[in-house]
Amino acid sequence: MKNVKRNPQRTCMGCNQKKDKKDLIRIVKNKENKIKIDRTGKQEGRGAYICDNIKCLEKVIKSKRLERTLDTKISQEIYESLRGVILDK
Repeated sequence: MKNVKRNPQRTCMGCNQKKDKKDLIRIVKNKENKIKIDRTGKQEGRGAYICDNIKCLEKVIKSKRLERTLDTKISQEIYESLRGVILDK
């Protein structure tokens, strides 16, 4: 039997669909409670994932799901950065 490499699956916070980790955008809260967009997927800290779909981002902003998941206030700058990342793809 061949060893088949499996891609890690993560759930988008906007649409709740499971997708490959590499296809999602990761948002991280580090030990200093700073929020960053993790393009590498390797930064330390609590992570949350979102599709590269503007509808998912709007849903997350409206429901404040990212704030609840990371247990901290998310600045408008982070949301604007996320919007920029999504629109650049």
